[in-house]
Amino acid sequence: MNLQRLTGRTKVIAGAAILFVGMAGWGVARASQKFFTPGLHINMKLADPAEGPSRTGFAPVVKSVLPDVVNISTSKVVKSQGPEQFEFDGPEGMPPFFQQFFGQQFGPNSRNPMPRERSRREDSLGSGVVVSPDGYILTNNHVIDGATDVKVTFSDKRQLQAKVVGTDAKTDIAVLKVEGGNFPAITIGDSAKVEVGDYALAIGDPFGVGQTVTMGIISAKNRGNLGIEDYEDFIQTDAPINPGNSGGALVNDRGELVGINTAILSHGSGGNEGIGFAIPVNLARSVMTQILDHGKVNRAYLGIMVQDVTPGIEKAMNLKDMKGVLVGDVTPSGPAQRSGVQRGDVILEVNGKPMSDSRELRMTISMMSPDSTVSLKFLRDGKTMDASVKLGELPNDGEKAKAEGESSEKSLDGAKFETLDSQTARQLGLPAATSGVVVTDVSPSSPLASAGMQRGDVIEEVNHQPVKNVAQLEEAVRKAGSNPLFLVNRQGSTLYLAE
Repeated sequence: MNLQRLTGRTKVIAGAAILFVGMAGWGVARASQKFFTPGLHINMKLADPAEGPSRTGFAPVVKSVLPDVVNISTSKVVKSQGPEQFEFDGPEGMPPFFQQFFGQQFGPNSRNPMPRERSRREDSLGSGVVVSPDGYILTNNHVIDGATDVKVTFSDKRQLQAKVVGTDAKTDIAVLKVEGGNFPAITIGDSAKVEVGDYALAIGDPFGVGQTVTMGIISAKNRGNLGIEDYEDFIQTDAPINPGNSGGALVNDRGELVGINTAILSHGSGGNEGIGFAIPVNLARSVMTQILDHGKVNRAYLGIMVQDVTPGIEKAMNLKDMKGVLVGDVTPSGPAQRSGVQRGDVILEVNGKPMSDSRELRMTISMMSPDSTVSLKFLRDGKTMDASVKLGELPNDGEKAKAEGESSEKSLDGAKFETLDSQTARQLGLPAATSGVVVTDVSPSSPLASAGMQRGDVIEEVNHQPVKNVAQLEEAVRKAGSNPLFLVNRQGSTLYLAE
């Protein structure tokens, strides 16, 4: 699967323009030679201007929204190391073309060739949406990331210099500002009310050809785990979007902004294949508000490492169903631990809202304010419990992602193990006192590999029983039978793997 962001490049535009002109010229020539007959007149039935046009599409909606979507062009200086260029110092009168056959030995500095830093300017194109008459514009962070010059072009051809007010790489949102007033501004919708099957219009500047509108439907909601951003809650659409659409508008049939187009699923073609993703406007608006109020995004922090409940974990932990989110690890002295949450708990609800997977829980907490208080409902040893947690502020390094997997009675087949010693623990970045069994090798076709086990993982427990050496690991797996539940330490954080 190849996920591609939608920033266009100017060299693509040139190529597309050349192809178009060539094809157009050929078509006109053939048509002229074949069909033109001097003096021929035909009868045509023309529409009566007094009757007015008949509208059955989205023309009125598009007409009102087009001025709100802008083209964003950026430039940045890219530096790279390259060899020094030498002047030719070969035989007198030798044409420059033949220098390549003599190499650099004839250069004046050829004895000490030194690389030097080279700079080149890189231009790219994207789109943006005007969300305020004061000149505030929403776009994607990757559209303007690293740019030294940002210009905004409106539908009336006005081009203005833009200032980057703030960015949030974790959601790929950026806020720009152009000086002036009375700018056309889009109506902000409510992405929470979007339903699968609703009409969707994608508006932007694909490939730099100019403002373009495409139509489709909302294909799915709450898409995540795509590896595009840290916090993913995408709206999926089949409205054709292409490179250059990044930061453009996804609107409903009333012309209300419901999303910011950001990525497409591509299999190497680089173009639309009917699967595009947009950041919900509710998320984008929340990020923008924090940027404007605080200059950055302050996210709440629960202090747990979470993972989805798989069929194997459901079976190994004797759960009734796969509802909820498993707590794989708890941050020492973090908000959750201070409120009594433990590793192995299964969180069912946050403030009365059911949690279906780890992505939903992370998004729910991230949208809250630090120092706010949430109510958790969770399972522990088959019993339902409640906790009230005062959230903290997410550290700069963020929460670590967790994984899930599977195992079996023969789950040790195809893998190699060693008892963890203090030296190996330090090499793995773990405290020297860490105990367990380290996975030194795992075959891609082994049950452990299918479970998600990786080389360098340290198995600390099997079915909640500590294992300190290989012999204890083998005995614990034998006693566990067909449903061993592994607690694995991976780079300092724990997670569960089960069949």
